[in-house]
Amino acid sequence: MSRYDCVQCGACCCNLPANRAEGFTDYIEVDARAPLLRRPELVRRLVVYNEDGAAHLRLHPDGRCLALRGRVGQRVRCTIYSDRPQACRKVEAGSALCRRYRSAHGLRA
Repeated sequence: MSRYDCVQCGACCCNLPANRAEGFTDYIEVDARAPLLRRPELVRRLVVYNEDGAAHLRLHPDGRCLALRGRVGQRVRCTIYSDRPQACRKVEAGSALCRRYRSAHGLRA
């Protein structure tokens, strides 16, 4: 059992500060087969297309995914959990990627 609790974290749902500093804003790509893309109301609210036409999850100005609710590092939830893109599904609690996101957001890795 992992000591990492995604419901108390949410760091992986936020663009890394280093990415933001470099102007990298296309954070989570939405793959063409993502369930999210079959829900027009979610697409209108949560998806943005970059200059190459690739779909990405829309980010709040603070860098977090608009589908994330709550306070990062305390209590969060994903409002599109069952429809989330493949990239979101790949992050596993306690993995190296998880620990990298946590560390970048000032949470204990």
